[in-house]
Amino acid sequence: MDQRDLGDDIEEILVTETQIKHRLTELAADIDRDYEGKDLLVVGVLKGAVMVMADLARALHSHVRMDWMAVSSYGSGTKSSGVVRILKDLDTDLKDQHVLIVEDIIDSGLTLSWLLSNLKSRGAASVEICTMLRKPEALKVDIDVRYVGFDVPNKFVVGYGLDYAEKYRNVPFVATLAPHVYS
Repeated sequence: MDQRDLGDDIEEILVTETQIKHRLTELAADIDRDYEGKDLLVVGVLKGAVMVMADLARALHSHVRMDWMAVSSYGSGTKSSGVVRILKDLDTDLKDQHVLIVEDIIDSGLTLSWLLSNLKSRGAASVEICTMLRKPEALKVDIDVRYVGFDVPNKFVVGYGLDYAEKYRNVPFVATLAPHVYS
C-alpha cells in the first residue's frame, strides 16, 4: 500500500518507511548492546505493535523470546478512554525475566503506565519500554521510556500498525489522518 492507494485520507506523512527502517536498525543495535548476555523476553502489545515487533525482531542480532499481550483503552475512537482492559494476557511467566515491552505509540501514557506496573508486579527482573512513536504533548503521566523511535505531534496518526477503526494498519509510513475521515 502506498500514498496513492489512500486518496485524500492522509493529511501529512510524518515518518517515512525509510526513516522507520533506519531507526529500527539503530534501536536494535542499542537493544543488542544493552541486553548482551541476558535472556530477553520481548512483549509486543497487540494489535498496533505487530509491525514494530516483527521488524525490530528481524533487526536484532541476538536471540529473543517473544510473547504478546493485548490491552485496550481506545475502542474505535481517536482518544484514550483511560480504562484499561486485558484482551489477551501473556503465556510466559515473568518471574526473574528481563522484559522489553514493544509499543507502537505512547499517547497519554495511561495504558502503558498500567501495563508497566502490572508486568513489574509479576516478578520480572527488569521491565523496559521500546516504542516506535511518542506524543510528548499528550502525556498525562511520567513514563521512563528507554527506546524511542520518533516523537510526533499530538495529532491522530495512522500507519505502520496504527489504525483508525481497524483500517490503515498496513500503511508502511506514519501519517496524520485527514479530519474528514473520522469527524
